[in-house]
Amino acid sequence: MGRCIGTVARGIRIPIVRRGADLETMVVDSLLQAAASAGFEIRDRDIVGITESVVARAQGNYASVDAIATDLRDKFGGEALGAVFPILSRNRFAILLKAMARSTRHVVIQFGFPADEVGNALVTDDQLEAKGVNPWSDTLSESRFRELFGTCCHPFTGVDYVAYYRALVEGEGADCTILFSNDPRSILQHVPRVLACDVHGRERTQRLLAEAGAEKVLGLEDILVKPVNGSGYHPQYGLLGSNKADEENVKLFPRDCQPIVDRIQQLLREKTGKTVEVLVYGDGAFKDPVGRIWELADPVVSPAYTAGLEGRPNELKLKYLADNQFARLSGAELQDAIVARIKTKQADMGDAMEAQGTTPRRLTDLVGSLCDLTSGSGDKGTPVVHIQGYFDNLASE
Repeated sequence: MGRCIGTVARGIRIPIVRRGADLETMVVDSLLQAAASAGFEIRDRDIVGITESVVARAQGNYASVDAIATDLRDKFGGEALGAVFPILSRNRFAILLKAMARSTRHVVIQFGFPADEVGNALVTDDQLEAKGVNPWSDTLSESRFRELFGTCCHPFTGVDYVAYYRALVEGEGADCTILFSNDPRSILQHVPRVLACDVHGRERTQRLLAEAGAEKVLGLEDILVKPVNGSGYHPQYGLLGSNKADEENVKLFPRDCQPIVDRIQQLLREKTGKTVEVLVYGDGAFKDPVGRIWELADPVVSPAYTAGLEGRPNELKLKYLADNQFARLSGAELQDAIVARIKTKQADMGDAMEAQGTTPRRLTDLVGSLCDLTSGSGDKGTPVVHIQGYFDNLASE
């Protein structure tokens, strides 16, 4: 009987990670213990993923609200500060907003609408149409927004983020102005100094603001690029990818990850004789079909990975082969013909018709999404994921 199993992803339990942990040894030892316990072997071209959260925790890459506020005050002078296109998130953004309010006397928040960039909705498209609002040209004040739409609660959490963000700012003793516009330049009618708070559209946002004459424009990636009073930091991403640790601290995106994945690969080669690919992963790149929320608030899916995860899949579309050039075949004859075709495919299928419809995404984004879905973000206790057979196909023995 031929092979019956393709790709397998396993969540691997490891001890709770604290600052200063020898994470590389912990990951390797836990994986080998799991293999011995569950009876699977480590193979060449297996993949091991480690969630960014435990990497940052082992590094102790944390920062306080006060440290963030100090950096913001140093960079914006403590003057009124605009925050354009924040994500609607208690975990991702609320504590950063608290730091902004602590750094100044007045915060102006500009929400994009009907949803933020990762899909958290303030209102629905149907509500916009019913009220005759054009989100691409209209700018709404907070009072006008309330007049049109009333209280708008998040469909999953039940939080009214407009009220919640206002309360956070005012709780720090700062004034708060709120507006709604998808043109970042709208905020310049209220404040000349702006922090672009979006993640994946940040370059365009900052360019438009600068071209429109903003006095100063920075992004979240420009804050905490160096330690502030001994805080954690990230030289490339700053506050991007940060998460709430507690009411006064955030965990930053991990830095210097390449030596970690390289060391894990080396240790596994020494202990098993196999070459295993390794990556650090954050948010996967997928969309919830009900809430329409993109699970992609980190700046990248994978900040570091070994060389074998470079590139994109090079695959044939099996259903195309079965429905077209092998349409007259069936059973074992069809199977054999498709296997033979896979074995002779080009090293780079490019835009060949037989490859159209396959996912042209980077391997790290695909594998990172699989890891993120496998490990989850709650109490599964499996921040390491072991994947086998990812590079196999129907022709693999």
